[in-house]
Amino acid sequence: MIAVLLALLGLGVGVAIGIRLGRRRAERHVIVERPQVPPQDEVGPVLREAVNQLDLGVVVSSATGSIVYRNAAASKMEGTHVGVIVDDHVGRLLTRARGGEPAHEEVELSGPPTTTLLVTAEATPRGASVATIEDISERVRMDAMRRDFVANISHELKTPVGAIAVLAEALIDESDVDVVRRIAGRMVDESHRAVRAIDDLLELSWIEVAERTDEVVELRGVVQAAIARGRVADGGRGITVTSFDPVDVCLRADSRQLVSALGNLVENAVKYSHDGGEVQVRTLVNENAVEIMVVDQGAGIPARDLGRIFERFYRVDKARSRSTGGTGLGLSIVRHVATNHGGEVLVSSREGEGSSFVLRLPAHLVVATATEAPEPTVTTGLTSGEPDPDREESGHG
Repeated sequence: MIAVLLALLGLGVGVAIGIRLGRRRAERHVIVERPQVPPQDEVGPVLREAVNQLDLGVVVSSATGSIVYRNAAASKMEGTHVGVIVDDHVGRLLTRARGGEPAHEEVELSGPPTTTLLVTAEATPRGASVATIEDISERVRMDAMRRDFVANISHELKTPVGAIAVLAEALIDESDVDVVRRIAGRMVDESHRAVRAIDDLLELSWIEVAERTDEVVELRGVVQAAIARGRVADGGRGITVTSFDPVDVCLRADSRQLVSALGNLVENAVKYSHDGGEVQVRTLVNENAVEIMVVDQGAGIPARDLGRIFERFYRVDKARSRSTGGTGLGLSIVRHVATNHGGEVLVSSREGEGSSFVLRLPAHLVVATATEAPEPTVTTGLTSGEPDPDREESGHG
């Protein structure tokens, strides 16, 4: 940004030189049409106004060290606690810059929320110096998330891959058929675990970056597709998944994302229910929202964990999650889908009594009842409500 500012200053000088050359040429030649160049006394205000429109703060000091200019963004900080801290860094860096040493520092301000500012200073050609103040909080947050994400996914993949390697080594000299069969079964389980992590990772990445499609989606079809995925997660434990009050309504939404979000909620409810339990899916449409509630009577979630269950890779019970094949990405997927549609996901739970998750979407997504709307589109990969045998379960957040 400092280079841009210097370029603007250079532009002002260039315009001034152009005006003088134009006047000299006018004295020697008769010019019929002259280019429309703003007068020299107008260049300064134009540049000042342009710099005032920048989001970052700009502070200019003279060759003697006195502050001669602050743009609007920098002026807003004056007189505040943040301004006092920032001015201390700006003054020190401007002094270093006038000495011929370009300098920069990151200033972290405690929140909430925590704010990180990047202060950069460089010298100008005539001995003065200019500093910029840029808010890089979002960049720092994204970098931290990226580091955590890489560390977590590396762990998620390293564990099953390492287990497969150990089991394969055990097979090299093993001749007992029963032992070979048991080890091979473990290898298959670990392979599926790695595949689940990769599938959930790809699904989350796609939901985060893909443009939301704008289809007419029948809500009843989304619910039925999610229930079919929940039945795949049953694993023969006799859990009943029931849809109550199915609403005959169509939404303007992304069908694939909705099936993914609701499917994860139903799968989680099934996997964390007791054998022979029941999972209920209820829908409600009113003038404010479309709500899809998934209720189970399973293990429940401790109060201390409710604030973190939508974080990537967060598990309430790590030992239980590993036995159910959870990756800790399922609820993060649900949250992103809700956000993409302008909605939210809510949870209420009591440990040992079960949980209720509500996917709430804004009412303006409703286009009509199913009988009045155009032919709906639901992309599920399923036919006639049959479960997809290739679909791997994703874990409870």
